[in-house]
Amino acid sequence: MEADTELKEHLAALEASGQQALTREERLKRQRSLDALGAPSFYATCAEHGVAPLKRSAARIFQLNIGLYCNQACSHCHVESSPRRTAEQASRDTVDRCLELLRADRAAPGGGTISALDITGGAPELNTNFRYLVEQAAPLGLEIIDRCNLTVLLEPGQEDLVDFLARHKVRVVASLPCYSEGNVDKQRGRGVFDRSIEGLKLLNAAGYGVEGSGLQLDLVYNPGGAFLAPSQSKLEAAYKSELGGAYGIGFNSLLALNNMPIKRFADFLTRQGAMKDYMGLLVNSFNAGAAEHLMCRDTLSVRWDGVLYDCDFNQQLDMAIEEGGGKASKQLTIWDVSSITDLASRPIRCDNHCFGCTAGSGSSCQGQ
Repeated sequence: MEADTELKEHLAALEASGQQALTREERLKRQRSLDALGAPSFYATCAEHGVAPLKRSAARIFQLNIGLYCNQACSHCHVESSPRRTAEQASRDTVDRCLELLRADRAAPGGGTISALDITGGAPELNTNFRYLVEQAAPLGLEIIDRCNLTVLLEPGQEDLVDFLARHKVRVVASLPCYSEGNVDKQRGRGVFDRSIEGLKLLNAAGYGVEGSGLQLDLVYNPGGAFLAPSQSKLEAAYKSELGGAYGIGFNSLLALNNMPIKRFADFLTRQGAMKDYMGLLVNSFNAGAAEHLMCRDTLSVRWDGVLYDCDFNQQLDMAIEEGGGKASKQLTIWDVSSITDLASRPIRCDNHCFGCTAGSGSSCQGQ
């Protein structure tokens, strides 16, 4: 997909200033908005509502961002993937170390704590080690999740990808931010909706989303603007009606996610002069129940180079799980831990972007 003018400007700024500088600037914009609103910090808000201390529990989901290369460059992408992000790719050594940790966890008494391997990107399927990872992880009996953008299924060289996913019983969690062509193409690029529909038809033909097939196909919705995701169950019914009626497409479940005020969506909010209003919406929509079940409590997020994080959003802000404090602190990696359980009970790193996960019905990589 050819990037639009705004995306080109952002990529140019990223190249000129570096990721860390842009991340600091972005955080300051969010904080100024909160200060103007007189809003307390995320930690203080949780404490005020009696939310249990934000500490990691036993990890249930091992989420690996296998790389930032993608065949799309979506306007709201929180990981800033694009066809130009070719350098940030998980190596075979990184993948093998992840597999070592997963095997060790499965061999632990009681079968360990990890129940799912969640592979994301970028377009994870375009990493040269994606299929190797799936093949090696399949015998472990884990649920394997592929975060798929659908159009990758039509890329040259990926003609057998659907069959590969089906053969290994991979759960496909596919991005489709709306069931209307105009809204999808506005957010993801011209022609993406039609190609996404074609990809969904390929998945359905292989049994995905078909009752009794054992092949799970879930779709992901995120808002097209500065508003919260509506009720997941009601929206799922609308998706099934529209996609089924217009295209004969079926799927299992819909996951509804809020847009996090980071990266490209933060750029969008800034351009629209809407950062303050959106942060106010998130703060005023704080849901203590959602805070009790934040994904960072039981998800271990791993960057393409092996650095460990509490969640995928912290990963994009480079808020790593650390050892030590102050200037002596060190980012932990997959090579620094002997067991996934070593990370249990650690405090979770939070900041002002975390209001996005606790607003309204709540939001996580697993939906509301």
